[in-house]
Amino acid sequence: MKHLIALLTLCAAPVVAQDAVTTPFDGSFDDATFAVESAIVGKGLVVDYVSHVGDMLNRTGADVGSDTEIFKAADVFLFCSAVVSREVMEADPMNIIHCPYNIFVAETADGVTVGYRSYPDGPMKKVEAMLEEIVTEATGQ
Repeated sequence: MKHLIALLTLCAAPVVAQDAVTTPFDGSFDDATFAVESAIVGKGLVVDYVSHVGDMLNRTGADVGSDTEIFKAADVFLFCSAVVSREVMEADPMNIIHCPYNIFVAETADGVTVGYRSYPDGPMKKVEAMLEEIVTEATGQ
C-alpha cells in the first residue's frame, strides 16, 4: 500500500525536466532515425512507439497562435529493456517512473541532433549507459 501511495503521489507531481545528453549527427534526419532505430533493434530491443513530435508541433502551430518552426523534424523512439528495467526496478520499484526509455532525433536550423535525458545517480545510470551505447553506435562517435 505504501508503494501505491508513493506512485500516486509521483503521478500527481510535476516532472522536473532533466538535462539532455546530445550528440550531433553528420547526415540527414532520415539517416539519423534509421541509424537510431537500427542501433536499438541491434541491441535486441523492440521499439514500442515512435512519437512524431516535430510533425505534431508543425501541424498544430497555427491552432495555438504560433508561426514559429521549432523543429524541421523531430521523432522520439520509446523502448524498454527487460534486463535493465528489471535490474533498476529491483533496486527501487519507483524507477518505473523512467520507463519506457527514449532517444530523440531532432533537426533544427543548426543540424541534426540525437540525444536522451540524463538520469539520477544510482541504479538509473545503468539505463543511461545503455542509451549512451545506442547513441554512440547510431552517430558513429
